[in-house]
Amino acid sequence: MSLDNRPVYTGGCQCGAVRFRVEGALGDASVCHCRMCQKASGNFYLPLVSVRGAKLDWTRGAPKRFRSSSAAWRGFCADCGTPLTFEAPDGIALAIAAFDHAEEIAPTIQWGTEAKLPYVDHIHELPGEDTMADISSSSYLADLVSYQHPDHDTEQWPPEERS
Repeated sequence: MSLDNRPVYTGGCQCGAVRFRVEGALGDASVCHCRMCQKASGNFYLPLVSVRGAKLDWTRGAPKRFRSSSAAWRGFCADCGTPLTFEAPDGIALAIAAFDHAEEIAPTIQWGTEAKLPYVDHIHELPGEDTMADISSSSYLADLVSYQHPDHDTEQWPPEERS
């Protein structure tokens, strides 16, 4: 919480070149299945949350922007490609997974369902395994070192040394 008891959220891209801070209540959280959102995220759908009415500050770097239609811009990290924003005339929405605590932001509606991929509703029925369960066939996992930015603000990024 901020000093005036407004909620504060932070987040950023995978590499840490772009970080943001949102102060105030988040708006509607949604999942969009439209083809533009699929392509912009390189995924089955794009979970977004409106920050209209809240204060959004870019605390490290800023997104590069692509005009995806006559009405919208998409912001992303120019260094690592992480999708960050959907910017339309009625406000900005941020990619939910870009938040440090994405688990706190649950979508409440789906949009663009005409383009929903036919298998999306059945993904939860697939068998599931922890990442390290595949270590016998993917031995590189044992020695994996992540260069991903941690899910919290840092004074400096990247660290000076990486092996």
